[in-house]
Amino acid sequence: QVQLAESGGGLVQAGGSLRLSCAVSGGTFSTYGMGWFRQVSGKEREFVGSIKRNNTTDTADSVKGRFAISRDNAKTTMYLHMNRLKPDDTALYYCAAGEWVINPTRPADYDYWGQGTQVTVSS
Repeated sequence: QVQLAESGGGLVQAGGSLRLSCAVSGGTFSTYGMGWFRQVSGKEREFVGSIKRNNTTDTADSVKGRFAISRDNAKTTMYLHMNRLKPDDTALYYCAAGEWVINPTRPADYDYWGQGTQVTVSS
């Protein structure tokens, strides 16, 4: 059984930084396409970024230049490095893993999800 667990969320002032982690257990981490999404209550889940098996990354325009994604296959963990945070980045952040991810921006392409970690950015 594949399980994902996010950590690293919290309260930070605007302009600050956080690093989220997504620890994956079960399955074969190195073969998964991985993604980060975020959701604000009452809104749809929003793509934040992704990293493929070959370490190719992509980030949403709203976070490009501020957020970066990495993975450590030995630790079966993916990271979201968030810098120059803004109040608009406040959301519940989810990580996801997919065995065959065609469109990394689409939640339906992922097979496994974590429970989320809250990020709150104060102004």
